[in-house]
Amino acid sequence: MLNNTARQNMIEQQIRTWEVLDASVLALYADASIAREKFIPDAQQKSLAYADMALPIGSGQLMLEPKLEARMLQALAPRADEHILHIGCGSGFFAALLGKLAGTVVSVEIRPELAASAAARLSTVAPNVTVVEGDGAHGWAAAAPYDAIVLTGATPVLAEEFLAQTKDNGRVLAVVGSPPAMTLRLWHKNNGVVFLQHDILETDIPLLDNAPTAAAFLF
Repeated sequence: MLNNTARQNMIEQQIRTWEVLDASVLALYADASIAREKFIPDAQQKSLAYADMALPIGSGQLMLEPKLEARMLQALAPRADEHILHIGCGSGFFAALLGKLAGTVVSVEIRPELAASAAARLSTVAPNVTVVEGDGAHGWAAAAPYDAIVLTGATPVLAEEFLAQTKDNGRVLAVVGSPPAMTLRLWHKNNGVVFLQHDILETDIPLLDNAPTAAAFLF
Protein backbone atom coordinates (compact mmCIF):
# COMPACT_ATOMS: atom_id res chain seq x y z
CA MET A 1 0.00 0.00 0.00
CA LEU A 2 2.85 2.36 0.84
CA ASN A 3 4.39 1.89 -2.59
CA ASN A 4 1.03 2.40 -4.28
CA THR A 5 0.67 5.73 -2.47
CA ALA A 6 4.24 6.70 -3.34
CA ARG A 7 3.65 5.88 -7.01
CA GLN A 8 0.48 7.95 -7.12
CA ASN A 9 2.18 10.88 -5.40
CA MET A 10 5.01 10.68 -7.93
CA ILE A 11 2.54 10.78 -10.80
CA GLU A 12 0.51 13.69 -9.45
CA GLN A 13 3.24 15.82 -7.87
CA GLN A 14 6.17 15.24 -10.22
CA ILE A 15 5.14 13.84 -13.58
CA ARG A 16 1.90 15.70 -14.25
CA THR A 17 3.47 18.98 -13.16
CA TRP A 18 6.05 18.51 -15.92
CA GLU A 19 3.29 18.66 -18.53
CA VAL A 20 3.05 14.89 -18.97
CA LEU A 21 -0.63 14.28 -19.68
CA ASP A 22 -0.47 11.26 -22.01
CA ALA A 23 -2.68 8.63 -20.37
CA SER A 24 -0.58 5.73 -21.66
CA VAL A 25 2.58 7.19 -20.09
CA LEU A 26 0.89 7.95 -16.77
CA ALA A 27 -0.49 4.41 -16.64
CA LEU A 28 3.02 2.97 -16.92
CA TYR A 29 4.12 4.69 -13.73
CA ALA A 30 1.13 3.21 -11.89
CA ASP A 31 1.92 -0.30 -13.16
CA ALA A 32 3.24 -2.36 -10.23
CA SER A 33 4.65 -5.03 -12.58
CA ILE A 34 7.40 -2.60 -13.62
CA ALA A 35 7.68 -0.68 -10.35
CA ARG A 36 10.81 1.46 -10.20
CA GLU A 37 12.09 -0.12 -7.00
CA LYS A 38 12.45 -3.45 -8.82
CA PHE A 39 15.13 -1.88 -11.00
CA ILE A 40 17.20 -0.32 -8.22
CA PRO A 41 19.98 -2.72 -7.17
CA ASP A 42 20.93 -1.03 -3.89
CA ALA A 43 18.46 -2.05 -1.18
CA GLN A 44 19.15 1.16 0.73
CA GLN A 45 18.14 3.22 -2.31
CA LYS A 46 14.84 1.43 -2.98
CA SER A 47 13.03 3.67 -0.50
CA LEU A 48 13.92 6.60 -2.78
CA ALA A 49 12.49 4.98 -5.91
CA TYR A 50 9.70 7.57 -6.22
CA ALA A 51 11.71 10.62 -5.16
CA ASP A 52 12.28 13.52 -7.54
CA MET A 53 15.93 12.69 -8.10
CA ALA A 54 18.34 10.62 -10.18
CA LEU A 55 19.35 7.42 -8.37
CA PRO A 56 22.59 5.41 -8.47
CA ILE A 57 22.30 1.99 -10.12
CA GLY A 58 25.92 0.88 -9.81
CA SER A 59 28.99 1.18 -12.06
CA GLY A 60 28.88 4.95 -11.60
CA GLN A 61 25.58 5.24 -13.48
CA LEU A 62 22.24 6.84 -12.63
CA MET A 63 18.55 6.22 -13.21
CA LEU A 64 16.96 9.43 -14.52
CA GLU A 65 14.36 11.36 -12.55
CA PRO A 66 10.81 10.03 -13.10
CA LYS A 67 9.56 13.33 -14.53
CA LEU A 68 12.31 13.42 -17.16
CA GLU A 69 11.77 9.79 -18.15
CA ALA A 70 8.05 10.45 -18.53
CA ARG A 71 8.58 13.61 -20.56
CA MET A 72 10.91 11.71 -22.89
CA LEU A 73 8.39 8.89 -23.35
CA GLN A 74 5.64 11.38 -24.12
CA ALA A 75 7.82 13.15 -26.69
CA LEU A 76 8.90 9.92 -28.39
CA ALA A 77 5.32 8.54 -28.41
CA PRO A 78 6.16 4.86 -29.06
CA ARG A 79 3.48 2.78 -30.79
CA ALA A 80 2.65 -0.89 -30.54
CA ASP A 81 3.74 -1.63 -34.12
CA GLU A 82 7.16 0.03 -33.81
CA HIS A 83 10.73 -1.26 -33.63
CA ILE A 84 12.72 1.02 -31.31
CA LEU A 85 16.38 1.47 -30.45
CA HIS A 86 17.27 2.57 -26.93
CA ILE A 87 20.81 3.67 -26.08
CA GLY A 88 21.85 3.51 -22.42
CA CYS A 89 19.97 0.55 -20.94
CA GLY A 90 21.35 1.04 -17.41
CA SER A 91 19.05 -0.66 -14.91
CA GLY A 92 16.57 -1.60 -17.63
CA PHE A 93 13.72 0.54 -16.26
CA PHE A 94 13.37 2.90 -19.22
CA ALA A 95 13.65 -0.07 -21.57
CA ALA A 96 10.81 -1.74 -19.64
CA LEU A 97 8.65 1.36 -20.11
CA LEU A 98 9.42 1.32 -23.83
CA GLY A 99 8.62 -2.37 -23.97
CA LYS A 100 5.14 -1.78 -22.62
CA LEU A 101 4.39 0.73 -25.40
CA ALA A 102 6.36 -0.51 -28.43
CA GLY A 103 6.39 -3.68 -30.48
CA THR A 104 10.08 -4.54 -30.12
CA VAL A 105 12.94 -2.74 -28.38
CA VAL A 106 16.70 -3.12 -28.73
CA SER A 107 18.40 -1.63 -25.67
CA VAL A 108 22.18 -1.16 -25.83
CA GLU A 109 24.39 -1.00 -22.74
CA ILE A 110 28.18 -0.61 -22.81
CA ARG A 111 28.84 -1.93 -19.29
CA PRO A 112 28.69 -5.76 -19.19
CA GLU A 113 27.54 -5.94 -15.57
CA LEU A 114 24.64 -3.55 -16.17
CA ALA A 115 23.67 -5.27 -19.42
CA ALA A 116 23.51 -8.65 -17.67
CA SER A 117 21.45 -7.45 -14.72
CA ALA A 118 19.06 -5.46 -16.93
CA ALA A 119 18.52 -8.45 -19.21
CA ALA A 120 17.66 -10.60 -16.18
CA ARG A 121 15.10 -8.07 -14.92
CA LEU A 122 13.53 -7.56 -18.35
CA SER A 123 13.26 -11.23 -19.30
CA THR A 124 9.93 -11.63 -17.51
CA VAL A 125 8.41 -8.13 -17.36
CA ALA A 126 9.26 -7.05 -20.93
CA PRO A 127 10.21 -10.05 -23.08
CA ASN A 128 9.97 -7.94 -26.25
CA VAL A 129 13.09 -6.02 -25.12
CA THR A 130 16.46 -7.35 -26.27
CA VAL A 131 19.44 -6.11 -24.25
CA VAL A 132 22.67 -5.87 -26.22
CA GLU A 133 26.08 -5.33 -24.68
CA GLY A 134 28.04 -2.81 -26.75
CA ASP A 135 28.89 0.78 -27.55
CA GLY A 136 25.79 2.59 -28.80
CA ALA A 137 27.23 6.10 -29.09
CA HIS A 138 26.89 5.79 -32.88
CA GLY A 139 23.73 3.73 -32.92
CA TRP A 140 23.33 -0.01 -33.44
CA ALA A 141 23.33 -0.96 -37.12
CA ALA A 142 22.84 -4.69 -36.54
CA ALA A 143 19.11 -4.36 -35.85
CA ALA A 144 18.40 -1.28 -38.03
CA PRO A 145 16.32 0.31 -39.40
CA TYR A 146 14.23 1.62 -36.52
CA ASP A 147 10.94 3.46 -36.34
CA ALA A 148 12.32 5.53 -33.47
CA ILE A 149 15.54 5.92 -31.49
CA VAL A 150 15.96 7.32 -27.98
CA LEU A 151 19.14 8.05 -26.02
CA THR A 152 18.99 8.19 -22.22
CA GLY A 153 22.54 9.47 -21.99
CA ALA A 154 23.54 12.83 -23.38
CA THR A 155 25.72 13.49 -26.42
CA PRO A 156 27.40 16.81 -27.34
CA VAL A 157 26.07 16.37 -30.88
CA LEU A 158 23.98 13.69 -32.55
CA ALA A 159 26.01 11.15 -34.52
CA GLU A 160 24.98 10.92 -38.17
CA GLU A 161 24.46 7.19 -37.83
CA PHE A 162 21.33 7.64 -35.75
CA LEU A 163 19.41 9.32 -38.55
CA ALA A 164 20.88 6.89 -41.07
CA GLN A 165 19.50 4.00 -38.99
CA THR A 166 16.04 5.59 -38.69
CA LYS A 167 13.26 4.68 -41.10
CA ASP A 168 11.68 7.34 -43.26
CA ASN A 169 9.02 9.16 -41.20
CA GLY A 170 10.87 8.01 -38.10
CA ARG A 171 12.22 10.06 -35.23
CA VAL A 172 15.19 10.39 -32.89
CA LEU A 173 15.06 11.77 -29.35
CA ALA A 174 18.24 12.76 -27.52
CA VAL A 175 19.68 15.19 -25.00
CA VAL A 176 22.37 17.18 -26.83
CA GLY A 177 24.91 19.73 -25.69
CA SER A 178 27.50 20.06 -22.96
CA PRO A 179 26.83 20.58 -19.25
CA PRO A 180 25.17 22.57 -17.91
CA ALA A 181 23.47 23.70 -21.16
CA MET A 182 21.80 20.63 -22.65
CA THR A 183 18.60 20.35 -24.67
CA LEU A 184 16.13 17.49 -25.07
CA ARG A 185 15.60 17.51 -28.84
CA LEU A 186 13.36 15.55 -31.22
CA TRP A 187 14.23 15.03 -34.89
CA HIS A 188 11.77 13.82 -37.54
CA LYS A 189 13.05 12.25 -40.75
CA ASN A 190 11.35 12.50 -44.15
CA ASN A 191 12.70 11.63 -47.61
CA GLY A 192 16.05 10.79 -46.07
CA VAL A 193 16.61 14.14 -44.37
CA VAL A 194 15.58 15.93 -41.19
CA PHE A 195 12.47 17.97 -41.94
CA LEU A 196 11.59 18.95 -38.38
CA GLN A 197 13.65 19.57 -35.26
CA HIS A 198 11.87 20.38 -32.03
CA ASP A 199 13.52 21.52 -28.79
CA ILE A 200 11.47 20.27 -25.85
CA LEU A 201 13.22 21.42 -22.68
CA GLU A 202 16.53 22.30 -21.06
CA THR A 203 18.15 19.67 -18.84
CA ASP A 204 21.49 18.26 -17.75
CA ILE A 205 22.19 14.52 -17.66
CA PRO A 206 25.40 12.42 -17.77
CA LEU A 207 27.10 11.93 -21.13
CA LEU A 208 27.20 8.61 -22.92
CA ASP A 209 30.55 6.86 -22.94
CA ASN A 210 32.39 7.67 -26.19
CA ALA A 211 29.81 10.30 -27.17
CA PRO A 212 30.95 12.12 -30.34
CA THR A 213 32.22 15.67 -30.42
CA ALA A 214 31.24 18.29 -32.97
CA ALA A 215 33.98 17.63 -35.53
CA ALA A 216 32.15 15.47 -38.09
CA PHE A 217 28.58 15.18 -36.90
CA LEU A 218 25.21 16.81 -37.29
CA PHE A 219 24.28 19.91 -35.34
